[in-house]
Amino acid sequence: MKKIEAIIRKSKFDEVKDALHSIEVNFFSYWDVTGVGNEKEGHVYRGISYSTSDIQRRYLTIVVSDDFLERTIETILNAAQTGNVGDGKIFVSEIQEAYRIRTRENGHAGIN
Repeated sequence: MKKIEAIIRKSKFDEVKDALHSIEVNFFSYWDVTGVGNEKEGHVYRGISYSTSDIQRRYLTIVVSDDFLERTIETILNAAQTGNVGDGKIFVSEIQEAYRIRTRENGHAGIN
C-alpha cells in the first residue's frame, strides 16, 4: 500500500475530487494549508501590493493499493495542473498496514 500526499491549488480541488471519484478513489482526507513557495514577487491589485510568499493550498492524503498508485497519481496530475508556478507537489510513501476500525479488516480490505 502507498500513501499519496498531494498539495494542490484550492481552485483545482473540485476538479481533482471529481477526477478521483471517477476512478473510484472514494475516500481521502484533506486540509486547508498555508505554505511558502518559490515565487518571490508580490502582486499589485488596485494600487495595493499583496505578498504571495504565503500560499493557500489544499493538502490531500490518499491511501491506495500498490497496483492503483500510478493511476491515482496520473489522475491528480491531469486534474490539478495549470502549467503555472505553484501547481503543487505530490509525495508517495510506503504504508505497512491499514485497519478499518469498525470491522477490524486489514490490508487491502481495510482501505476499501
